[in-house]
Amino acid sequence: MANAQGTEPTADVASFRYRVSGMDCAKDAAQIERAAQSAGVAPEAVKVSSATHILTLNVPEARLSEIERAVAATGYGFDRIEAGDDEAQEGAAYQDPAYRRALWIVVILNVGYGIAEMIGGFISGSQAVKADALDFIGDGLITFLGLLAIGWSIVWRARSALIQAIFLGVLGLGVLGTTIWRAFTQTTPDAGLMGLFGLIALVVNVLAVLPLLRFRKGDANMRAVWLFSRNDAIGNAAVVVAAALVAWLGSAWPDLIVAFGIAGLFLHSSWSIIRDARADLKTT
Repeated sequence: MANAQGTEPTADVASFRYRVSGMDCAKDAAQIERAAQSAGVAPEAVKVSSATHILTLNVPEARLSEIERAVAATGYGFDRIEAGDDEAQEGAAYQDPAYRRALWIVVILNVGYGIAEMIGGFISGSQAVKADALDFIGDGLITFLGLLAIGWSIVWRARSALIQAIFLGVLGLGVLGTTIWRAFTQTTPDAGLMGLFGLIALVVNVLAVLPLLRFRKGDANMRAVWLFSRNDAIGNAAVVVAAALVAWLGSAWPDLIVAFGIAGLFLHSSWSIIRDARADLKTT
């Protein structure tokens, strides 16, 4: 098998699987895959399912320790699935009651604020706030599924993820459709409320990641907080910037542009889960 480090004999390649703990969205899967590729793994030889949270490596066993160090640097938890393991059993992290309590806190913060922010989006007339709210709800529901699916087989986890991703995709299309409609009506949102909800969202993102830091490898400092929540934080910051531009220009376009961007990323994540769930169902 060819990879970034050279060519490995096909006979030496074996398949290794790991349960990943600490994931809450499809963006996390891409981050872990990039970490493996940085260790010389070819893109086609590493796959993290955003549906079942299983990392699969098709690499020579001699290179496994090097790759494990690279993916461990991301801070997520990895439990090797040995031959003969019961697929329904979760990794060590999920057996820890403290970790499960931390996940419940993440679910409550994400879903709770997502609902509040969605209401705020209607009050402020901001499509960007609605799209950001959808991102919160999506992350919270993915974590919630992980809690519910403890002890489930890979097949049932994939089926549940598929149903959830379709539901979230419909919500995302709804936000995208109303944003297109707003582009024609050009109703200027309340910039003050937009900025307020965006700032609160930044705070909630930090609060949501703090409970999980002690279960992720590495230093629990502000750099780690940024690392684990930076993608969502960028979306929150974009809402704040859009609010400032709406106030300055007196135009709805900054709000609409940010809404299109966040909704597009959300739909991409939803599609990633659907694709991974279907692939998991085909291989099990």
